Amino acid sequence: MKKFFLFLVSLLIGIGLFTWIIKFVGWQEIKNAFLVFTGWQGIVILILTLLIILIGTLKWKMILKSEGEDISFLDLFKIYLAGFSIMFFLPMVILGGEIFRGYILKKRNSLHWSKGIASSIIDRILDWTTILVIIFLGTIFFLLTIGLPPKRVGIILGGTFLFFLAATSFFYFKIFKRESIVKFFLKFFKSKYLDKEPLVIEKEIFAFFNPKKIAMWKGFFLAFLGGGIFFLRTWFLVSFLGKNIGFLLSLSVLSFSCLARMVPIPASLGIQETTQVFVFNSLGLGAATGTVFTLIIRGAELILALLGAFIFFRLGFRLLEDGLFQKQKTNKNLESGEK
Repeated sequence: MKKFFLFLVSLLIGIGLFTWIIKFVGWQEIKNAFLVFTGWQGIVILILTLLIILIGTLKWKMILKSEGEDISFLDLFKIYLAGFSIMFFLPMVILGGEIFRGYILKKRNSLHWSKGIASSIIDRILDWTTILVIIFLGTIFFLLTIGLPPKRVGIILGGTFLFFLAATSFFYFKIFKRESIVKFFLKFFKSKYLDKEPLVIEKEIFAFFNPKKIAMWKGFFLAFLGGGIFFLRTWFLVSFLGKNIGFLLSLSVLSFSCLARMVPIPASLGIQETTQVFVFNSLGLGAATGTVFTLIIRGAELILALLGAFIFFRLGFRLLEDGLFQKQKTNKNLESGEK
């Protein structure tokens, strides 16, 4: 109930921001900005978005292989896409996509729970690191060129960035000192209970983030490759909308887009529009172009998220059927034994 309430509140905030931005920019201006965008360009954006998902799947497969687990790319792609839909529609559920991926691997591939969860968390940490680097470089250039954003936007985005920066920095500080993060938090919250499972997961994560192992560097390479595709998608889309900007300005647009994604609102509704209207206006590209930019990106991601949601429910029903079948089989065996 609490999670549903959080979902509802964040969705209402997103809808409110989205409505305000649409009224601020105006439908006619948005329509005019859309007119320069053609069908084949939309296909290019969709392909680049799919490529990001494929690289993410390849990265996850490599992480699992480093743990001694070799699972087919197609199976992982389906699970990864389903996890993506959870993060897209329910970003307020912390590690929701990662927990789902670990659970499915356990049920379908008989993979130990700790390995499945650890591989998904490692994948997320690699992505967070890449995103933070993009945000830092792009935002610094933007602030040096343009100046500070509006106070409210600055507080929301700045606070979100600092939170993730602090969390990631703390993680790397602890991991390279080989100090347990789980034990730290248990002591911090003065917990009397120490579950072994989180420590096993932590051990798997620590084993991956070892500078002496090539797997870690492969993971960073694939994470930054995915970030490069994000950048290409940004640059192409801005160009498709009839605006020509250089490398660093494209990076600035992408950095604010990544910042907005960190705010836990379903599909980044409203917060992406608010952020990009400010960025595009500041760069002299027009508020309407910024709004259209976010709508097209969200549209491409929504298509894949809906496909992921279909896979999510299909996997769920299959697991339910398997569970019922197993239960019926167990009951029959018990009845046979009694007879």
